[in-house]
Amino acid sequence: MDSKLVVKLREMTSAGVMECKKALEKAGGDFDKALEFIREAGVLRAESKKDRKTGAGLLYSYIHNGRVGVLLEARAETDFVVRSEPFKELVHNIAMQIAAMSPADAEELLKQPFIRDESKTIGDVIKGVTAKVGENIKIEKFCRYEL
Repeated sequence: MDSKLVVKLREMTSAGVMECKKALEKAGGDFDKALEFIREAGVLRAESKKDRKTGAGLLYSYIHNGRVGVLLEARAETDFVVRSEPFKELVHNIAMQIAAMSPADAEELLKQPFIRDESKTIGDVIKGVTAKVGENIKIEKFCRYEL
């Protein structure tokens, strides 16, 4: 097993070393297949967490060019995750999404293609971070203002 592939896979996915090694073994050394195995496993883990209570939260404000403002309430299970960089980056990206795409509600937001990678929906992006941090994440509510 090429250790460089394990390291590269780990850097791209934030999965554990053993998980990356097992995915590469299962894929017969094919990096792209291993990447897909890890993404599928992450989605399954995220799905298993979707009904867990989100007791901690963060209010995030974003203003674009002084003309569009967003106030977003995002939740996770613990304060530890709410203060983490992956969560903060997710919330920032979602606030920018809301400013740019003006979804009517959280349900519509989750179905929108992500402005930074249109091959994913916002729901997919949230599942990815859920898999990374190991906790349920929900977009509780938001409001958008435009001049």
